[in-house]
Amino acid sequence: MPKITFVGAGSTVFAKNLLGDILSIPALAECEIALFDIDAERLHTSEIVAGKTAAAVGALPTISATLDRREALADADHVITMFQVGGYEPSTVVDFEVPKEFGLRQTIADTLGIGGIMRGLRTVPVLLDMCSDMEELCGDATLLQYVNPMSINMMAINKASSIKSIGLCHSVQGTAEQLAGDLGVPMDEIRYRCAGINHMAFYLDFARTLPGGGLEDLYPKIAEFAAAGNIPDRGNANRDDGAFTGLSDAVRYEMYDRLGYFVTESSEHFAEYVPWFIKRDRPDLIEKFGVPLDEYPVRCERQIAGWESMRTEMEDPDSTIAVSPSVEYGSSIIKAIETGEPTVVYGNVSNEPGYISNLPSDCIVEVPCLIDHNGIQPTTIGHIPPQLAALMQTNINVHSLTVEAVLQGEREHVYHAAMFDPHTAAELDLEQIWALVDRLLDAHGDYIPSSLRR
Repeated sequence: MPKITFVGAGSTVFAKNLLGDILSIPALAECEIALFDIDAERLHTSEIVAGKTAAAVGALPTISATLDRREALADADHVITMFQVGGYEPSTVVDFEVPKEFGLRQTIADTLGIGGIMRGLRTVPVLLDMCSDMEELCGDATLLQYVNPMSINMMAINKASSIKSIGLCHSVQGTAEQLAGDLGVPMDEIRYRCAGINHMAFYLDFARTLPGGGLEDLYPKIAEFAAAGNIPDRGNANRDDGAFTGLSDAVRYEMYDRLGYFVTESSEHFAEYVPWFIKRDRPDLIEKFGVPLDEYPVRCERQIAGWESMRTEMEDPDSTIAVSPSVEYGSSIIKAIETGEPTVVYGNVSNEPGYISNLPSDCIVEVPCLIDHNGIQPTTIGHIPPQLAALMQTNINVHSLTVEAVLQGEREHVYHAAMFDPHTAAELDLEQIWALVDRLLDAHGDYIPSSLRR
C-alpha cells in the first residue's frame, strides 16, 4: 500500500476533503497516511478528523501524525502540500495593509500582484527545502502541489529540484461546472479543452455532447447568455455570518467579450491580474464590475472566527463526519499512478517541451495531463490565440522575476517583479513601487530569505 504524506495537514478542512476522496477508493483504503504540520493543536485535530473520515467510508488506513517533516516524508510515495507560510497573521495582513498606505488595493493577493510576489518570496524557500528532503528520503515520490502562488512555486521547483511534481488547482473543473449551470446544461454532457497558465487558463473549446453523437459548440450560447444581461453572482458563504452574498462574475464576462474566450479563474481573482478593473481614482469601475476589495481578509477572518466551534465539533468523540466527493484531482492522480487506470486532469507543469508553443519554455502552463502507471504525461496544445498568449505573458514576467529573485538572491529582481506587475504598475510610479517593496520586505522580516533583506 502506498504512503501518502500531507504537508500542512493542519489545513483541516482541505485535508478532510482530500482524505475523503482518497480513502473512498478501494485500492487506497488501506494506504498509509502521514500527517505533518508545525501547529501541534491543528495537527491533533486533523489526526482525529482523519480517523473519523476513514470510519465514515469504511476504510482501514494506517494514520500517523508528526511535527517532524522528515519523519513524515520518509519512504513516501505521494506528497501533498497545503500550507501557507506566515499565515493570515502576520503575513497576509501585511500584504494587504502596507500596500493600502500607497493607495494600492487588492482582492485575494495570493497569486499575482504585490501580495502574490511577497507570498512567493516566503513560500519558495520552504518548498525547496522540503523538496531537498524528498530527494533524500523519497526520491521517487510524486509531489501534488496545491500551495499558492502556484506558477511561482512550480517554476522554482522545476528549476531547482529533480522531484516529479504537478501543480493542482480546481479552477478549470470548477468554472466548467459554473458555466454549465449558467447555460442550464448537465455537467455530464459538457466537453472542453482548456489551456494557459494557472488562474489564467481559457477554454479553447466548450461544447456539449449531442444525443445522436457529435458536439454542439456552446460559445454562442455563452454569448447569448451574457448579451441577455444574465451575468450571475456567485454565492460566497464566508461573509455575513454564513449568509450567501453575491460575488459578481462581471469581470470574467467582460474579458470574454473582449478576448473571445472564457477564463477559468473567478472574477475577484482575475480583477487583480490585469490593470483595468481596480483603480483608486475610478470607484465607478469597482461598483460596475462588483470587485470585492479585501475579499481574502474577510474570508480569513470568518474562517478564524468559526474555527473553535468547528474544531470542538470535529473533536467531539460522539460526532461523525459526513464525506462527499470533492472537485480536487489529488485522489484520481494517486489512483491512476498506483493502479494504472488512466485519468486526465488539468495540471500545472513546466512548458519546457513546448506544450503551449507561443509561451516561454521555462514558464509553468496549465494543460490536460494523462496520468497512469507512467506518471504525469502532459498534452501538447500547440499555438493558442495570440491575444491570450500576450495577456499571459504579462503575468509570466512577474512569475519569472520573483523566482529569479529567490534562486539568485537578487533583491533587485523583487523590484523588477513589482515594476512589471500589471496592477501595481497601473497604480504606482517607480519611486512608489521601490518604496513599497522596501516596506514589505522589512515588514515580513525573517519570513523573507536573508539574501533579500537589507
